[in-house]
Amino acid sequence: MNILEAVQLKDGSLPEKYKLMTDLEMESRVKEIKESFGTKLFIPGHHYQKDEVIQFADETGDSLQLAQQSAANTEAEYIVFCGVHFMAETADILTRENQKVILPDMRAGCSMADMADIHQTERAWDQLLDLFGETILPLTYVNSTASIKAFCGKNGGATVTSSNAKEMVSWAFTQKERILFLPDQHLGRNTAFDLGVPLEEMAVWNPLTDKLEFEGNPDNIRVILWKGHCSVHENFTVQNIESLRISNPNMKILVHPECSREVVALSDFAGSTKYIIDTINRAPAGSKWAIGTEMNLVKRIIKEHPDKEIVSLNPHMCPCLTMNRIDLPHLLWSLENIETGAIQNIIKVEEAVAHDAMMALNRMLERA
Repeated sequence: MNILEAVQLKDGSLPEKYKLMTDLEMESRVKEIKESFGTKLFIPGHHYQKDEVIQFADETGDSLQLAQQSAANTEAEYIVFCGVHFMAETADILTRENQKVILPDMRAGCSMADMADIHQTERAWDQLLDLFGETILPLTYVNSTASIKAFCGKNGGATVTSSNAKEMVSWAFTQKERILFLPDQHLGRNTAFDLGVPLEEMAVWNPLTDKLEFEGNPDNIRVILWKGHCSVHENFTVQNIESLRISNPNMKILVHPECSREVVALSDFAGSTKYIIDTINRAPAGSKWAIGTEMNLVKRIIKEHPDKEIVSLNPHMCPCLTMNRIDLPHLLWSLENIETGAIQNIIKVEEAVAHDAMMALNRMLERA
């Protein structure tokens, strides 16, 4: 190891040698390492990952699904999670003590999860309790940090996924009069609206100003939405839909509920990533679809369904930038570090945080 490589190993940056390798060389090494470790190595790959990474995934799915599969894979000593930071945290919470969860690039975060940190949340909670007393239950989308999950766990709340959000919000209303929904305002708004809560009974908490955004009598508020969003799904617009309705009126529009309320309302179908995939799988040959979700997944769906006409709802969409931090060089680097015993980027959630986060996860898993 030369001096440059030693420095790069210490600061966690990708060594130069990986930038000089060809894709074929890297793919060959990944295959070799996977074969040598066998069942001791498990590589979960999120749907939004690049094909260059997904080709080596042992399982492909959504974040919670992959974390659960990691936990179920008891033979695996090393879990190289090809996703983003909060997903690897959930995997660490669910897996056993002797399993190591590794994120190939620590820069692979999630802008949505980062929009609600624990200090903002605790300040907001204190103010909301002053306003509403003990009438609020916190719910958090699984696309959140372990600390936010733990906050919900400590305060009687739970996690939700985009697939089970309706069931969990319905449950929450059996517990308290109001809910605080973190960190994605769009999923919270779309879910509550579908359950019959009018928009006039929803407020927004702005963590940057520490203020409740609402016009009217606060006593009428039933849902408090954290002012966060997915930077990918917020880029699908009403204008995209209006243009498509003119240019291709026979095309069905299918979007993720992380899109804005206006976009979901104008679409033909809305649902989780699994719902989107299943809907296209069931669709008849020759059907036409515009999909409003992450571009790597849309491209993969297009490739897998040559018998259907499929486009992205936003023709100028880019893939999720933070998810794309995980690439073939970083995957290989992680695997070679395991091979040499110089493991980088181990994700370890503090025990107390993991305990409380597990309470929030279990409340969901018991009901949804």
